Amino acid sequence: MTLQIGNIALENRLFVAPMAGVTDRPFRMLCRELGAGYAVSEMVTSRKELWGSLKTSRRANHDGEPGPIAVQIAGTDAAMMAEAAQYNIDRGAQIIDINMGCPAKKVCNKWAGSALMRDEPLALEIVEAVVRAAMPHEVPVTLKMRTGWSEDQRNAVALARRFEGAGVQMLTVHGRTREQGYKGRAEYDTIAAVKAAVRVPVVANGDIHSPEKAREVFALTGADAVMVGRAAQGRPWIFREIAHFLANGTQLAPPLVAEVRRLMLDHLQQHYALYGDYSGVRTARKHIGWYVRALPGGEEFRARMNAIEDCDAQLEAVADFFDALAARMDRIPVSDGALVSTDEQAAEVLA
Repeated sequence: MTLQIGNIALENRLFVAPMAGVTDRPFRMLCRELGAGYAVSEMVTSRKELWGSLKTSRRANHDGEPGPIAVQIAGTDAAMMAEAAQYNIDRGAQIIDINMGCPAKKVCNKWAGSALMRDEPLALEIVEAVVRAAMPHEVPVTLKMRTGWSEDQRNAVALARRFEGAGVQMLTVHGRTREQGYKGRAEYDTIAAVKAAVRVPVVANGDIHSPEKAREVFALTGADAVMVGRAAQGRPWIFREIAHFLANGTQLAPPLVAEVRRLMLDHLQQHYALYGDYSGVRTARKHIGWYVRALPGGEEFRARMNAIEDCDAQLEAVADFFDALAARMDRIPVSDGALVSTDEQAAEVLA
C-alpha cells in the first residue's frame, strides 16, 4: 500500500485533502493518527508581505508533526511562487504542492487556484520555477488541479502531460471543473484519462465519502491514491475505515463513544494551543459542529456551544455531551456519508 514521491515513501495511499480553515496542524495530525498516510497543509500565500501575518505563521507551523511535511502554496507570479517554495522548505517542508484546484471566487478572482488552468503558459511557468527552486534541496513538487475551468474547457489531460514534463512528481485531480465548485457529482473519467496519460502517480479526489466509494474510485480511475476532504470533517476515522475495507472487504465497527470523546478533547486542546484562547474557542466551533451534527441532540448542543466564549467551558461542555451520549450508546452511529459544504471555508482569504 506504500507510494513513492521522489525519494519519499508515503505510509499508504489514503490522503487528507488540503482545505482552507480546516487542515491545520492539529487536524492533520489527528487524521494521520487515524490512518491517513499523507496530509497536505492549508494553502500558504506566495505574497511575501503576508508571511509575517498570524494566519500564515500558523499555517507554516509544523511543530511535532510527523513527516513527510507537505506544504501547499498558492499564487500567480512564478518568481514569487519559487520564493514561497524556498521559504517553506527552509521551515521544514519536505514536499511542495502547487494549488491549481481551489475554486473559491476570492482566489480565482486573483487568477490563482484553478483560475491558472485558463492560462496554460503561466501555469507551466509557475511549475517550472517552483521545480527549479525545490530541486537543489531534493524536495519533490506535486500539484493539485481540477478537470478544467468549465464543461467546455476541460484541459486536465493536456496540462498533466506538460506538468509531468516540467518535473512535477505527483498529480491530484478533483473530478469537477472550477465552474462546478462543490456542486453536482464528481466525475472520474477525466481522472482516469490523466492516469493513462502520465507516468507519475495520480491521486483521485472528489466525493469519496465511504469505504465503498473509495474502492469504486480506485477501480474507475486506476489512481495510485485517493484523497478525502469533506468526509473527514467530524469523521477523521474514515481513513482507518477505508483501509480496513480495502484490506478485508468488511466494514470496521464504528468508533466507541468513549474513544471519540478522547479524540475530540485532545484535538481541542491541540487546537487551543495553536490558536490561543480568543481565536481557539471560536475556530473550534466548526470542528465540534461537524463531530456532533449527526448525533442525537447534536443540533441543540451545537446551538448552545456556539455561545460559549471560553476554552475551558467549551472543553467541559464537549466532555459532558459525550458523557451523556455514552450513557445512551456504546458506539457512534454509522454515518450516512453526507458531505459537508466547504464553499465558505474555501473562500477564506489566503493571508
